[in-house]
Parts: sequence; C-alpha cells; structure tokens
Amino acid sequence: MLVMRRRSGEGFTIGEDIEIEVLEVSGTRVKLGIKAPESCIIVRREIRITQDENRTASRGMDASQIGSLVRGVNLLTGSTLTTKPQTPDQIPQKY
Repeated sequence: MLVMRRRSGEGFTIGEDIEIEVLEVSGTRVKLGIKAPESCIIVRREIRITQDENRTASRGMDASQIGSLVRGVNLLTGSTLTTKPQTPDQIPQKY
C-alpha cells in the first residue's frame, strides 16, 4: 500500500484518468474530490464489505439448514410451524 501525505488543495492522480484532490481536512475527517470516467465505479469500502457479506449470506442453503434456523427462531419466539419451509422466502418473518 502506498501511503502519502497531502494537505487541503493538494492531490494526486491514479493512472491517466483518475484524479484525487483533498478538499478539506477537519479533525479526523477528510473530504476528497474524485475525478474519474463515468465507467469507473467508485464505492466506499464499508459498502463493498456489506455487499460481499450479503452475497455470501444469500447463497443457497439446503432444506436442513433452513429447518434448523426455523426451529431456532421458534424456540426464541415461542411460535409453532406446522410445515417445513423449502426456500428462504417461505420462512415466517416475525418482527
């Protein structure tokens, strides 16, 4: 990882098409300006991590795993389920 120090008004480039400028520094926060082609997707790291976690969580589960989760929810909520759900969208939601 490259580490560099920049002050407000200073910047740097990445390749030929991407320019980063430090717009403001206040306390522990830094405001950056980014000039990049529209085809370049820019996503905050915490959003990318959440997206990756959601993709992992949404991968297929077999019926025994879903049944185990439903039984756990039933024990916690005191509800009863007479049929076993086969897909995640058939699991009763209780909020």
